[in-house]
Amino acid sequence: MPAKLRINLASEPFRRDRPMVAASILVAVLLSGSLGLLSYLAVIERGRMAHTRAAVTKLEAEVRALGIGQSSLEAVARRPENAEVLERSLLLNTLLQRKGISWTKIFSDLEEVIPHNVRLVSVRPEVNGQNEISLQMVVGAATSEPVLELLMSLEKSPQFGPTSLHSWLPPSQNEPLYRYRVSVSYAQKL
Repeated sequence: MPAKLRINLASEPFRRDRPMVAASILVAVLLSGSLGLLSYLAVIERGRMAHTRAAVTKLEAEVRALGIGQSSLEAVARRPENAEVLERSLLLNTLLQRKGISWTKIFSDLEEVIPHNVRLVSVRPEVNGQNEISLQMVVGAATSEPVLELLMSLEKSPQFGPTSLHSWLPPSQNEPLYRYRVSVSYAQKL
C-alpha cells in the first residue's frame, strides 16, 4: 500500500491562529473596559477628596477661631482682679457636681450587687474631669471569697464598670474582718 504524502505548495504553512486572535481581542476589550471603569472611579474619588479637603479646611479654621476665642477668655479670667471670682466659681461648680451625686441611688445600686456576707465599711465618690464617677470603697468580709464574688458582680452589673483591688488588711483584735480597699467606676449621670 502506497504511503500518502502530504505536500503543501504554499509559501507559508497553514496555522490555526483564529481562536488565539479571538481570545486576545476579547482579553483586550475586557482590559480596556476595566481601565475605563477604574479611570471613572478615580475621577469620582478625586472629586470626593476635594470636597472632604474643603470640609476639613473649614473645620480647622473653626477650631483655630474657637481656640483664639478660648485663649482670650482664659486671659480675661486669669487677670488678678478676676482671680477671686474664678476661684469662687470653680468652688461652686465642684460643690454642685458633688451635690449632683445621689447617695440614695448609690446605695440602692450597691445593695443589688453586694453579697449578704460582705460589709460595706465606707464609700467615697470621686468625679474626674470628664464628669465620670468612681467609687472608692472599703469592704469587709470574714474570708476573701465573698469579696471576689462582689468584684465579679460589680463588673457584670450595667451600673458599674471595671474594678480594681488596691490593698487589703488582715483581721486584727479590734476588727475581726478582712478589709479590702476597692475602686470601681460608676455609671450614674450627673
